[in-house]
Amino acid sequence: MNQDGKNLFVAIIAGIFAAFLMYSYSQEKRAEFEKSYGPKKMVVVTKKEVLELQTLDDDLLELAEIPENFVQPGAATDIEPIVGQIASAPMKKGEQVLINKLLQPGPETGISIQVSPTKRALTIPIDETRGVAKLIRPGDRVDIITAVDSGRGTSARRDVVTLFSDVPVLATGINVVNSIPRTFEYDASSKSVTQIALTGDTKYNSVTIELTPKEAQDMVYVLATSPGNIFFTLRNPNDKSQLPRLPSSTGDAISGSFGLGAGPSYSTPAAPPIVIPNRFSPSGGGPRR
Repeated sequence: MNQDGKNLFVAIIAGIFAAFLMYSYSQEKRAEFEKSYGPKKMVVVTKKEVLELQTLDDDLLELAEIPENFVQPGAATDIEPIVGQIASAPMKKGEQVLINKLLQPGPETGISIQVSPTKRALTIPIDETRGVAKLIRPGDRVDIITAVDSGRGTSARRDVVTLFSDVPVLATGINVVNSIPRTFEYDASSKSVTQIALTGDTKYNSVTIELTPKEAQDMVYVLATSPGNIFFTLRNPNDKSQLPRLPSSTGDAISGSFGLGAGPSYSTPAAPPIVIPNRFSPSGGGPRR
């Protein structure tokens, strides 16, 4: 082996030895660090500032390694279980997410965080007949049918129309979308608290839905004039169809029942829709999009 080869060999051996020394030193320091502060642990921290009552999602959270002695009690260690929960207090960027600072969506957090931007929440009273036997649950999609009377005497007419289609249900009574379906009642006699499951609750008397501001205005008109003429129909969650808003009138129903003529064809998009919204407000309106 020539001199250059020997020098290269010596340099390689020296490099390997130096790397070994650096590794040994780093392991020694790591052992000292862990002895002083504990081994590192994965916890959930915030990627950016979180506001009070803000809903947590994947974009706001990440995992970070933190020495065990610096991990706060109750710190979350997994992102998935806390996605969709709500911050009860503001959190700074990089702050550990504590379980006791999170709330499940429900009466305590209100329902505003569940309402889509540009939409409005509106509550409608129901009963077993008009509310699908109170089998509607938060997160369901419904159609809303209403009957509107017009004219007087021999010109009196009742039109039944699907006012809105594919409407999201935000809450039934106090049971809110994404909430744990339970409530607590205080027994004054025994001074105990009873937990009541809401999964099969049919005691609620109202349903809160999400509408556009114009649709909410139309719905309030119907509530103010014919509150007993509002009916819900429940949709399959995978059904996104939008049927033309055709009326069923008193005359059509009678003639169809007695064979005096065909009733309205709901499969004919060319038929003119009823113009009920023009009676609600000057701006008019059309079927829900």
